[in-house]
Amino acid sequence: MVIKLHHLKPNEGAKKDKKRVARGDRGRGGKTAGRGTKGTGARGTVPPGFEGGQLPLQRRQPKLGGFNNPNRVEYAIINVAKLEAEFDDGDEVTPETLRARGLVKAKGPVKVLGHGDLSTALTVRVDKLSASAEAKITDAGGTVA
Repeated sequence: MVIKLHHLKPNEGAKKDKKRVARGDRGRGGKTAGRGTKGTGARGTVPPGFEGGQLPLQRRQPKLGGFNNPNRVEYAIINVAKLEAEFDDGDEVTPETLRARGLVKAKGPVKVLGHGDLSTALTVRVDKLSASAEAKITDAGGTVA
């Protein structure tokens, strides 16, 4: 036999009627109905996050979240496709030449990424290169210093 949802029922004596409170001042749940005397809990619903008048946790936290690691190195990035468009055969690519041509605006170290194709032989002297960018530069006849 397959048991279905309508076959299920609680064990004998397991189901208990809920307590009927606030039915006169003589009953065991009468008058204040187990809520005590006065106060927010006696009067109505307590808003979520309410901490009894103490400044709630949500308002005690700093307004702007996040964390900035002081040791993190932010690289100014450029792809080999841009180098192909801006530099001629045999040119030297350095962070200074990139900033002079307006290709890199951010200060700090420069990293060349391998997006795009490169057919000109360039001498690239930057702070960091991706593996694919290094492969494309050397395949085009350029050098990486």
